[in-house]
This record gives sequence, C-alpha cells and structure tokens, in this order.
Amino acid sequence: RMQNSRSKPCSCPSLKLREVASMYFTLVAAFLVILVVALQGSAPRGNDFPYKVPLDPQGLLELSWNVSYPEQAVHFQLLIRDLQFGLLFGMSDRGEFENADLAVLWSDGHNSYFGDAWSDAKGQLHMDSQQDYQLLGARRAPEGLYLLFKRAFSTCDPKDYLIEDGTVHLIYGILEKPVHSLQAINISALHGGLQRVQLLKPNISIPELPSDMKTMEITAPDVVIPSQETTYWCYMAELPEGFPKHHIIMYEPVVTAGNEALVHHMEVFQCTAEFDSFPHYNGPCDSKMKPDRLNYCRHVLAAWAMGAQAFYYPEEAGLAFGGPGSSRYLRLEIHYHNPLVFKGRRDSSGIRLYYTATLRPYDAGIMELGLVYTPVMAIPPGEDSFILTGYCTDKCTQLALPAAGIRIFASQLHTHLAGRKVVTVLSRDGKEQQVVNADRHYSPHFQEIRMLKEVVAVFPGDELITTCTYNTEDRSRATVGGFGILEEMCVNYVHYYPQTQLELCKSAVDPGYLHRYFNLVNRFNDEEICMCPQVSVPQQFYSIPWNTFNRDVLKSLYGFAPISMHCNRSSAIRFP
Repeated sequence: RMQNSRSKPCSCPSLKLREVASMYFTLVAAFLVILVVALQGSAPRGNDFPYKVPLDPQGLLELSWNVSYPEQAVHFQLLIRDLQFGLLFGMSDRGEFENADLAVLWSDGHNSYFGDAWSDAKGQLHMDSQQDYQLLGARRAPEGLYLLFKRAFSTCDPKDYLIEDGTVHLIYGILEKPVHSLQAINISALHGGLQRVQLLKPNISIPELPSDMKTMEITAPDVVIPSQETTYWCYMAELPEGFPKHHIIMYEPVVTAGNEALVHHMEVFQCTAEFDSFPHYNGPCDSKMKPDRLNYCRHVLAAWAMGAQAFYYPEEAGLAFGGPGSSRYLRLEIHYHNPLVFKGRRDSSGIRLYYTATLRPYDAGIMELGLVYTPVMAIPPGEDSFILTGYCTDKCTQLALPAAGIRIFASQLHTHLAGRKVVTVLSRDGKEQQVVNADRHYSPHFQEIRMLKEVVAVFPGDELITTCTYNTEDRSRATVGGFGILEEMCVNYVHYYPQTQLELCKSAVDPGYLHRYFNLVNRFNDEEICMCPQVSVPQQFYSIPWNTFNRDVLKSLYGFAPISMHCNRSSAIRFP
C-alpha cells in the first residue's frame, strides 16, 4: 500500500473478484512449470535488456531491464543463479518490506506459482486482486533460471507502487524452504535486502563520437578492499606534464570482475589550480594519514553509481580539462559496500574517460543550486517531512546568464542523511514552467549524475527553485545546515552549457529575521534561551524546546522571511 505514490486517475476495470484472481493464479502455476521445462534454451540476448544491476551482495540475483515509453512499461529479466523454493521481488517507498508491491515466485515442493502480491503494514502478504506483474516467460540456462515479466509504470491499483522518475527502492527475498501458500510466507524470516536504482532511464540517442577520441582510465591500483561494511577509498592520479586542454565527451565505469556487488559508487574530482603540487595518496579517505591538501580536490569530473550506464555529453559540448589554469591532479574516490565482510578481495575499479583534442563548440559547466551551507537553515527533531527551499532568483539569472540562455542536460541531487525528496523547478514570470529534476524517493546513499529526459533551457530572469524534504524522526535535537554528515545540505549540481561565470546560485533565510525568531521563542517560553551574540546559531537551535508553536513559527518564517542571496562567480566573488 503506497502512501507517497499517488496513482494517476484513470478508468479502472471494476472486475476485482478474488475468484478470477485465484483461477489466474493456478493457471499461471501450470503455465510456469510447462514453461520452465519447455524453455531450457539459450540465454536471452543481452541487448534486449541494456540496464543491469546485482540485487544481493553475493551476486546470486541479477536484474536486467528495459523501459518502453510508448508502452509505459518496464520489462524485467531476473537471473536466479541458485533457485531454492522461490523468491520475492518488488518495490516500496524506502526499501521496507511492509506496504510493498511484490512479484512472488514460490513452490510447495511440487508445483511452482507466480503472481502479484502486496504486503500490509504488519508485513503480511496478500494476493493482489488485480494482477499487474505479467509473467512473460521463464527459461533455464547453465547459469541459472531466467524469469521474464513486465509491469506498467502506473496501474490504477491502490496496492501498487507508482513507478516514476528518480530513485526506486527494489527489494528481494529468497525462499529457502517450500511454502504451501502465499500467506504462509513469513517476510521477517526471509534472507533478503534492498537495491536502489533509477528504473526509468532517459531514452537518449547516443551522440556520434569523434575519430580522434582517446581514453584514459583513472583506476584504483589493485587495492585490497577492507573487511568492513563501508569504506571510502581515495587515490591520487595525475595528468601528464603539459597536458593541453581537451573535452571529456563521455565516461563509463570500469569494475573489476567479481566485485560488481561491492563497488557502490565512484567519483573523479579535479584538484584546485591554486597549489602547484599535491601529495600522492592511496588509502581510506577518512584515515588520519590522508594529507589535508586532498580536501582541495572537489571539482567533479565524473560520477557513477551502481546500475548507471555510460554518461554522454551532448554533441555540442564537452567538459574541459587540461591546459593552463587547470590542475594536473585528480582524486578518485570509491565507495565499497561490503556487508558480508569479505576478506582479501582485490580491486582495480575506476572510471574510463573518453576525451578529444578537437574541442566542441561549448564548454560544459556545473552550477550549484539550492541552499547555502549555513546553520541558519535548520530542521526540528522528530519531523517526518520538513521542507526547506533554496532559490536561484530572477535577479541573479538576469545578471549572470547570457541573453541566449543556458541548456541544462544533467543533474546530481545531494543531501546528507535526513534527505528524503529533492525537486528543482523552473519558474518564469512567477509561474512554474517545468520540472528540472525530481526524485520523490531520494536516498542519500544513491547519488548519481543523471542525464535529463529533455534538455531544459534557462533564460535571464528565470528562477530555479530547489525544495528538499527531510525526516528527523530518529533525532532528539535540531539538525542545522553545514558540512558535517549529521548536518544537512540541499543541493542540485546542474550540468549545463555554455559555461558561464555563475558557479553558485543559492539562498538562505535572512539572519536578521532568524534572530527575531529566537527573540520571539524566548518571549513565549519559560525556559531561558541565551540570546547573547556570542552564542552560535547551532547552540541557539539546540536549546529551543520543540513544542508545536516553535515548530510552526519556524516553518512559517522559512516560508515568508526575506532571503539572503548568494550569486557567486567561480572565484567565489559575488555578482553585485
């Protein structure tokens, strides 16, 4: 039962009889048994399913899929390497097994059954009276059982998940013994987990690549993956001496065979040009041995997350690197996710850059939208969906953008651990024109640069409004904005061309108005909150008693108070 996903209104068939469903079920059961026997043929062609991701850390379940926009449906192919007595596969709001929408394959030891089911708030399974996961076939191959099925984006079924743009939390569970009925499956006892993917990939035609294209691999040097759940590994690489200006026109992941389920995401950063040299380093990013200077390597050249494909720049633009005014030093960062704590695994994963010396007409740029990193924007504790909004105002775009405007072609959303949704909209003359990028099931553990379905044109005088929704139900004190992992951010890094001087277009509440809020809280509350100027803004937020009044007034303050606008050039100097 999906809360946050509203199904689109549509004329739904009224035939919802349990009997029809159970008839369909047994038919499918017979059909599947016959299918499995009949289709012990070749493995399906890989190009039918261009997107692929391992579901579990051992790589026993592998999901491939394709997206049909004309049909408004996703076709799934699930490879089960070691089928026992069936499995559950499905989607839920944040990867929980309660209120989930599921396709279930199960066996009672004699026959196999397949069907569409849902779980309630207690995790009890029910067969869905409307069967929307359509079984298309099954076939045995030497590597395991392939199960093919499809599902429409939107099904008119209140028990179904609405598949939309952005992150989808996929869940899986393996049945290790026979079950006599669907209801008998005990979700809490299953060996299962979740995997996050962007299911609805944009249908982008691949630009033609130039004949003088070269490649460069920025990869880890045969690292031993630490035997712990989470590691961020940093490795410093450098471009050759005197490397002239080139355009990066695409990049793709290079993942060491066998480590597909461990390499969670990777980024290549370029260092700042203000230092002539950077120390060599190869080790954990959080190690005391890591030189501080590596913190000056923050300009993103490439970012990849599990399930993502190659990233292509539009044919008129490329990302500049090399040449005067550009550092030769690059930092590779790899996030290893090793929940089974494998020991001694070696890895040489990284990113392959494709670049050309024949420069394209435009340099691509990256601009930060959203909120300034400041503690004046805060989220009270115990909130299930608290909203903060950052503005790139018409005044700033009027001043900083060229008359012909810019074209946004990709976007990377970013918050820290409390972020749940991020949406950026374009507004013109006070009216919302279009959504630039929206992720209503956003996860801070899955941040990738996503190519947009369509390029968004932004002209001088347009506004870009970025809204983040946070959940702080597990926190006992206020969460303030800032760089720490327990502080919060609300950012959309948009990739666009032609590059302009505008590198950051963000806002925060006016500090004077926040001061008035603290004064008001002080007057209305019995407990003294120290308003002395020497007390920092975070300390003031931490001392507020979070009753309904103080929460509501803060919400409305963020809604109506004037904002302080940051309209910055690359050199961190503000536009006047």
